[in-house]
Amino acid sequence: MTTGSINISQAAKACQLTPRMIRHYESIGLLGIAQRSPAGYRLYTERDLHSLRFVHNARSLGFSIEQIKQLLALWQDRERSSAEVKGLAQLHLQELEEKIAGLQAIHQTLSNLAQCCQGDARPDCPILNQLAHGDAEKTRRDGS
Repeated sequence: MTTGSINISQAAKACQLTPRMIRHYESIGLLGIAQRSPAGYRLYTERDLHSLRFVHNARSLGFSIEQIKQLLALWQDRERSSAEVKGLAQLHLQELEEKIAGLQAIHQTLSNLAQCCQGDARPDCPILNQLAHGDAEKTRRDGS
């Protein structure tokens, strides 16, 4: 190993990732091509670890790969305005709010269906009937 470089297993441990995920991030361009040891092993610098932690943190907040590419570019551009970063964050917040609303609607539909089911020994089941024949979107919109 060169001075200041660590192998992929050590990098994975330091960044709470798997070696496979690090290789994936490298293959899709979120991380630069790793240096190699004389034996061909990947070597990572402290700068690489900062980038990996950045990607890991962004993924934990639900940013897409494309959004992370944009955020990384902004992070590395010292001339960028924070308004650009805020804009990306606000767009992501809007996407999350839409997903939350969709999940709440699904929750309400399933809750309504579960309340309609007697849950007894009879074979009749409104949940299965709705799944087989009903319009789940209509049930979600109507709240019935």
